Amino acid sequence: MDVEVDTKNATVDRVVCYAPNMITSNGIWQGDSPLDYALPLFILQVTLVVVATRIFVFLLKPIRQPRVIAEILGGLILGPSVLGRSKTFANAVFPLRSVMVIETMANVGLLYFLFMVGIGMDLTGITRVGRKAVSIAIAGMVLPFIVGVLSAFFFVKHNDSKNVPYMVFLGVVLSVTAFPVLARILTELKLSNSEMGKVALSSALVNDVCSWILVAISIALVENEKPTLASGMVILSTVAFIAFYAFAVKPLISWVIRKTPEGENFSDLYICLILAGVMVSGFITDALGTHCVVGGFVFGLIIPHGPLGVALVEKIEDFMSGLLLPLFFAISGLNTNLGLIKDLKTWITVILIVIMACIGKIAGTILAAVSYEMSVNESAALGLLMNSKGLVEMIVLNVGRDTKILDAESFAIMVMITILMTGIIVPGLSVMYRPARRFISYKKRTVQMSKRDTELRVLVCVHTPKNVPTIINLLEASNPTKKSPICIYVLNLIELTGHASTLLIQHNIMTSDNPSTVSRPEAQSDHIINAFANYEQHAAFVSVQPLAAVSPYSTMHEDICNVAEEKRVAFIILPFHKQQTVDGGMEPTNTAFRSVNQNVLANSPCSVGILVDKGFNGSNRLPSDQLSHHVAVLFFGGSDDREALSYAWRMCEHPGISLTILRFVPGEEVKEQNTDHDKDHDHILDPDEPRVLTVETDNDNDKELDDKLLHLFRINHANDESVVYTEKEVNDGEETVAAIRSMDGMHDLFIVGRGRGMLSQLTAGLTDWSECPELGAIGDLLASSDFASSASVLVVQQYVGAESEIGDGMATPDVNAMQANEDYTSQISHHSTTTPPPSDRSNVFSAESSHL
Repeated sequence: MDVEVDTKNATVDRVVCYAPNMITSNGIWQGDSPLDYALPLFILQVTLVVVATRIFVFLLKPIRQPRVIAEILGGLILGPSVLGRSKTFANAVFPLRSVMVIETMANVGLLYFLFMVGIGMDLTGITRVGRKAVSIAIAGMVLPFIVGVLSAFFFVKHNDSKNVPYMVFLGVVLSVTAFPVLARILTELKLSNSEMGKVALSSALVNDVCSWILVAISIALVENEKPTLASGMVILSTVAFIAFYAFAVKPLISWVIRKTPEGENFSDLYICLILAGVMVSGFITDALGTHCVVGGFVFGLIIPHGPLGVALVEKIEDFMSGLLLPLFFAISGLNTNLGLIKDLKTWITVILIVIMACIGKIAGTILAAVSYEMSVNESAALGLLMNSKGLVEMIVLNVGRDTKILDAESFAIMVMITILMTGIIVPGLSVMYRPARRFISYKKRTVQMSKRDTELRVLVCVHTPKNVPTIINLLEASNPTKKSPICIYVLNLIELTGHASTLLIQHNIMTSDNPSTVSRPEAQSDHIINAFANYEQHAAFVSVQPLAAVSPYSTMHEDICNVAEEKRVAFIILPFHKQQTVDGGMEPTNTAFRSVNQNVLANSPCSVGILVDKGFNGSNRLPSDQLSHHVAVLFFGGSDDREALSYAWRMCEHPGISLTILRFVPGEEVKEQNTDHDKDHDHILDPDEPRVLTVETDNDNDKELDDKLLHLFRINHANDESVVYTEKEVNDGEETVAAIRSMDGMHDLFIVGRGRGMLSQLTAGLTDWSECPELGAIGDLLASSDFASSASVLVVQQYVGAESEIGDGMATPDVNAMQANEDYTSQISHHSTTTPPPSDRSNVFSAESSHL
């Protein structure tokens, strides 16, 4: 039996009669309706909530709205604002007798979700973010809090006896920033690795901690309206609870971690006890007079970062975040009746509150950010981002509704404020802040175009720790020196799964000054960053900066290209999507990695190298003069091969590198075919027909550039016995393959161009059975399982779009890089005038193997 009692504030007092035999039905064949029983009705409600939520996620995805908005809107659609207006639908699907069950399950999901938030939150991160982030966070909270208090006093109807709690509630809702929501927005807008994104994430972390303090204060004020002895006992007992967990429970959990050997899974008994402890913690804090979620959150905070936290999150994250947490947000929507906001004055009030709160947040952020020499445009965009709302606000609103501090109309107003303030961020940011305008075009987009005595910037992309050793050895072999150091940007590529833990990884990587000391919920990122930190410590003239890209694989290339553009790197190193097996074969690790590589090749703002790892052995602990590698460059011609030679040029100056250059030139059969083709072409021309002026073709131009670069290389390494140059005449692809196979077992690394512009006669037939076109014909051959060599392969693609980009007037070229290009061109011209022409190979190159 359900009884509804209308009150003055349009709230509902619920009296529900519970029948213990009404849990499950006997089936429709015996005349029972599943909707009359608790369990099947709950299943239907959860299904509708999940479906409605996913529909809105899909609809809002093009405009990049955060998931929390989709979850609230899903509840609004099912609630009294839309579908619930039908009494038939409301009484059948969401009757009052079912509210207790669905709200209980929603709060269970909320309890465990806050436990996971506590596990992922690193309080020591507050000490790392610096004064800048703390100042911005606090300044961005003060003005909106004042706006909230004034709004409650001047605009919104409320009970006079509850003025203070109501003001605090509205102040909290308007002033706090949701870290997970903000991180998701920055990730989807590809701003996470920008300077503004780093400051925003750090400030949001500080704001999130302050938010939880305000929540605790709000709950204490709500549930203890008058400052009596009981109110003091609530505060004291809660502090005692936190102290007990910090000094008694945390050491016990640390003992469990020490008892479990490294690399082994934690006992199921320990996992079950900890998960049950979440319930116990929630029960204790609820009994003390605060809220059960406080207990779950505190319990999560004391869990040490590391394998135990990872194991706990893996057990519950998908179920809680994907199923039960949306239920909590949907309940907020189900309890929101927009029909109660009837008059125009109230809607104007809502809009005014949103505008004033946004202006207050933006103004406070600008005042703090400008004092740290940030531009006004960036400061305003940062203030807009700090308006992100999420879990904290909805908890406060639901507590206020349950304790009747908020009536139904006020609750609906505040839910709309939360939706509007979060919803305007992405559209407003697209108008206010366009980072593409900040990029100044740079000329050093290739290794060939970079000066030999300047810093080389390399972007290294890493999916898993397995990619790291060979990449580090390649970087060490790239010869960092005092005159030409290497700046390495390590981009940890993480798939965006919607979990808060991945966003926390991203924040921790970017805010740490010392990557080796960062605690994160996933050990895999630790291994990657620590490996490069160790390399930086032992290597000379190398600097490492860790970054993270948390994206879906479909858009991950945008993060890579944006970082390359912002950091002005000359070369991107990507791991191949296959790895070598024990028997020497090649098997895919993740096919999504291949699509990422293909998209980067198509959109990269600089040169790209795909590294096929077959064991480029070495150790970054060894001094650089003890390394020993044999490197081979297979040169066919074209821009990609020139870039490959330029990278090898840098490597051959390393004392431990021996370099072999094998240039493939057309044989007699190819020359005869070309001669016959020219004769046939001349024969069919009408002698009386006017002749047109011929121009140099791309192939002819590439041939001249190839010869000049090789000639310049010869001049610079004339007396270097570690460099060997060989020319090999071939007539078709079969002879090319035979020549390459003859080098099997002699080298540790092959460097080849991807092959745009190479002579097609020399690789005829190789592309017919190519498995990976992104490697080119030769790279695919070397990377295939059929090629028995254990040498790793670096396939290089040169950036060739600088001229067209500058010609379109998109940006201004980099002056220093232009000067480097002019120096390089004049150097070629000088040697070309003082030595025999490079086209005359009889004077310059020997067709036999020789030391340069």
